[in-house]
Amino acid sequence: MAQDHLPQSAHGRTSPVALLERLATGAGRAARITHTEHLPPRAGRHADWPDQIRPEVIDAVRACGIERPWEHQAQVAAHALAGTSAVVATGTASGKSLAYLVPVLSALLEGSEAPNGRGATALYLAPTKALAADQRRAVAQIAAPLGKAVRAAVYDGDTPFEEREWVRQYATYVLTNPDMLHLGVLPGHSRWSSFLRQLRYVVIDECHTYRGVFGSHVAQVIRRLRRVCARYGADPVFLLASATAADPGATATRLTGVPVAEVTEDASPRGEVAFALWEPPLTELSGEHGAPVRRTATAEAADLLTDLVLDGTRTVAFVRSRRAAELISVIAQERLAEIDRRLTRRVAAYRGGYLPQERRAIERDLHTGRLLGLASTTALELGVDVSGLDAVLLAGYPGTRASLWQQAGRAGRSGQGALAVLIARDDPLDTYLVHHPDALFRRPVESTVLDPDNPYVLAPHLCAAAAELPLGEEDMALFGPETAGLLPQLERRGLLRRRSGGWYWTRRERAADLTDIRGEGGKPVQVVEAGTGRLLGTVDAGAAHTTVHEGAVHLHQGRTYLVRHLDLEDSVALVEQADPPYSTMARDTTAISVLDEDLVEEWGEARLHFGSVEVTHQVVSFLRRRLITNEVMGETKLDLPPRTLRTRAVWWTVTDDQLDAAHIHPEELPGALHAAEHASIGLLPLFATCDRWDIGGVSVPLHQDTGLPTVFVYDGHPGGAGFAERAFRTARGWLTATREAIASCECEFGCPSCVQSPKCGNGNDPLDKQAAVRLLDVLLAAEGPSEPGAAVPAPAPDTES
Repeated sequence: MAQDHLPQSAHGRTSPVALLERLATGAGRAARITHTEHLPPRAGRHADWPDQIRPEVIDAVRACGIERPWEHQAQVAAHALAGTSAVVATGTASGKSLAYLVPVLSALLEGSEAPNGRGATALYLAPTKALAADQRRAVAQIAAPLGKAVRAAVYDGDTPFEEREWVRQYATYVLTNPDMLHLGVLPGHSRWSSFLRQLRYVVIDECHTYRGVFGSHVAQVIRRLRRVCARYGADPVFLLASATAADPGATATRLTGVPVAEVTEDASPRGEVAFALWEPPLTELSGEHGAPVRRTATAEAADLLTDLVLDGTRTVAFVRSRRAAELISVIAQERLAEIDRRLTRRVAAYRGGYLPQERRAIERDLHTGRLLGLASTTALELGVDVSGLDAVLLAGYPGTRASLWQQAGRAGRSGQGALAVLIARDDPLDTYLVHHPDALFRRPVESTVLDPDNPYVLAPHLCAAAAELPLGEEDMALFGPETAGLLPQLERRGLLRRRSGGWYWTRRERAADLTDIRGEGGKPVQVVEAGTGRLLGTVDAGAAHTTVHEGAVHLHQGRTYLVRHLDLEDSVALVEQADPPYSTMARDTTAISVLDEDLVEEWGEARLHFGSVEVTHQVVSFLRRRLITNEVMGETKLDLPPRTLRTRAVWWTVTDDQLDAAHIHPEELPGALHAAEHASIGLLPLFATCDRWDIGGVSVPLHQDTGLPTVFVYDGHPGGAGFAERAFRTARGWLTATREAIASCECEFGCPSCVQSPKCGNGNDPLDKQAAVRLLDVLLAAEGPSEPGAAVPAPAPDTES
């Protein structure tokens, strides 16, 4: 695979079409490409910076090789200078960072000339530490000619304590994340008073990532920031950057609580893009219940990454899990070692849970080009500068079209051509998409779903806000309409106390420490090597029961470990290095009860519901599966405590008459409901900004609360995240796509491409594919409301009995 024999693009690189042709060579590979989308190159449109931008800043930008801005960059700068909050929602590599950085630098330079005081300041919020660190490097490069007027510093959990005081006292551009703002800055706002008093701009980067429960928490953190700033006489302008998104202005307004103008027309140039949809072949193996098994997207991505590295093509393979990132890296390294052992150092994995020094080393190697191939989780999806990439592999649909284009856009920067390949997992949604390309390439990206008024989100932030400054009547409008009703409840719980000066926090502990804004369920579990005491990394508390239970196989930096003990009280998992010939998968049980029914739609005899539920979840055992064949080797019982979740759900019921009409016999009913539940969970990400790991489901042949066969799909976050409500509003389209995905699958009895789920706690048993199609046919045959979501409030419960 000598690189000198490859066709070259105008930039001296292999053209994306030629790269795809190379990947398609070999036995049966061309047949795996189900569709190729060609996006033609696009010319850019220039403008001039607004006159108010300081000439020194324009000169500094020119020194970096940028003579004039694109039109959308100039528009954002004009909004910022006019004191109008704005969001720029354009494609990856369209220069969004420069759009907000130029007016910020101009303000900092101007403020530095004030005769007294600290001068103007700005705050930058990123969803990840890596992005903040990367932006710090970019600011340092552009602002170097501006001297001490711009003192940029990262302030996050990795910042040494001896540096933090300097940041508080002297930095003019502080780069942090919402977690640190919530836990570090706002509770100690008096120590930040000189910074907050002069705060001119707040930059919120990659704001499309603030969705669901996390986004709702961040929205309340931002309201607390605005409140504290007002205490010091500041009213900052918000400048937001987003991947292409539906209705970004309205979403940004909901996130910040202030009116936000939107800039959405991308005036930057783009190189040619070849985007291929790739379906791995069926293997000769049989899976559960004899279902055919496709080659995994992980194995397919490892092969393609190896080929691209051998061709000298700089590539990132995006994966859905930490384990998959490690596996792809290990497989690619092993295959490269067979050709040239030196090449193994050119491939690595990148994921959350690494120690800070490990992350920084990988980021440096990626910047310098020492790494040719990287297998990464979404930790690198965001705006970390990985310029120079030629190709992106997506090992599985990332859950939303916004994320798809964000990941694909990591290659082809500076107007170069790029190749993107979406490799389908054996999953209903992935299978549907690679055979329905219009769902990816002809539909707009999703709206971002967030609900700041969710009482499970709002209540702890009211406590945190009261601890920062006593809450008064004037704060009711800031925090939203639910505030007035929640404050008396918090008082009854002994969390707040009302006095003449307002509502006060009553406890000794810090109120902010009681809230995990990422909804990860508590303190992360530390993964510790038992023999040495060495900290390997961390696992989110919510995932600990399923990933680091006793006996679990844990991967880290290409090494395999077995978990010997999980201490939930101290949040520690002790592991030992091992090389088992199997992987592990947790099995669980789930029960659900209806708490409140808010909305109901009549679909003939069937009914569609939306409301509040309580889910009880318990991991009861784990399976050991052979690495190559996925064959189940055995099951081991576990003794872990149950966990409960109060959340929001959509559910539908059918009657006995409908079951008779669908010719579904009693023995078929559990499998029909279970299969329909799995497929509907798999297809919901097409209609809501979520992926299947954000949601859960339960199906019951006779549910105790409805008295009927019932399928539930619920948000996997306390209080709900808006996904189930979106499912209710789009139910007919969602369930129609679900029915089509099951019916069009080529398997006979059901497989991972249609009704089997990768996270089923019951081992995908029972499932009945054909009965599920008949069940959905009779459900969808009924006439629903003429308008989508034209539901009526649920009737009040009968309390007389």
